[in-house]
Amino acid sequence: MFTPHSHDAADSVDSALEASKDGIRAVKISLVALGVTALAQALLVVITGSVALLADTIHNLSDALTAVPLWIAFVLSRRPASRRYTYGYGRAEDLAGVFIVAMIALSAVVAGYESVRRLLDPQPLGHLWVLVGAGLVGFAGNELVAVYRIRVGRRIGSAALMADGLHARTDGFTSLAVVVGAVGVMAGFPLADPLVGLAITVAILFVLKGAATDIYRRLMDAVDPELVEVAETALRSTPGVDDIDELRLRWTGHRIRAETSVVVDAALSLVDAHAIANDAHHRLLHQVPKLDAVTVHVSPNASDGRDHHSVLAHHTVDGSRPSPSADD
Repeated sequence: MFTPHSHDAADSVDSALEASKDGIRAVKISLVALGVTALAQALLVVITGSVALLADTIHNLSDALTAVPLWIAFVLSRRPASRRYTYGYGRAEDLAGVFIVAMIALSAVVAGYESVRRLLDPQPLGHLWVLVGAGLVGFAGNELVAVYRIRVGRRIGSAALMADGLHARTDGFTSLAVVVGAVGVMAGFPLADPLVGLAITVAILFVLKGAATDIYRRLMDAVDPELVEVAETALRSTPGVDDIDELRLRWTGHRIRAETSVVVDAALSLVDAHAIANDAHHRLLHQVPKLDAVTVHVSPNASDGRDHHSVLAHHTVDGSRPSPSADD
């Protein structure tokens, strides 16, 4: 509210680079935090022999490793556009999301296999209070990482980072399930441990469904319909805009690009049409969150009976990144 809003293409690039820097910082911190949590739990698996704790540890380790492709993706997204990749490298973030989904699926398979194996061949558990402590450690580590990832992901508009944060939050609750399994064994029900391991597997599958849906929508250029409504409102409130021919929004990594065609009075001069297009461009950048680049196409109104698509009286305002480099 109190920071002047700029509409410069260079400033949009600076904003995108800053968002990528925040994303890199988030994955670094979460990688260390979850790595330490998984290591501590792995040591306690050796002590207790709990398959539920083993399943939770595997899940936490896979969650920590998903920070690596995200890190690479955020680094790539900072590279300037080239003559081959004219939209830049923002899609690398969505590809990292595909890897995250694959890792979640793999953790579900491993956790399910180990739980079924222990049901068929039960093994006694030892140091149950240590197991309870391990579950609480897992919950605390995952919840801290989840809060941080979700907050940063929401702020910079990264679906992959937010999905990974929700993944970590679910991991935290599955760590609490390990505690439930240990309490069940204490109460005289030895199969509680592998049964909790199966419950963790089911929880992972639910996380898998949500994460896969989010990443699929990003890959298919889906956006929140409310964003489209905000953009339409901004365009219709622009003085001189008679109608909207077309409006398209798409995510590229954690930033949004917009392309629109607006209709103006056919009697306007090129200078006046340019002024309207420039005003529409500024309003979109100001009112649509995470919008990084805008292209506005202006067409003359066809109310006089002419086909405005066939009249050479259009102007485009492009707020995209600087011209691609010659390399690559």
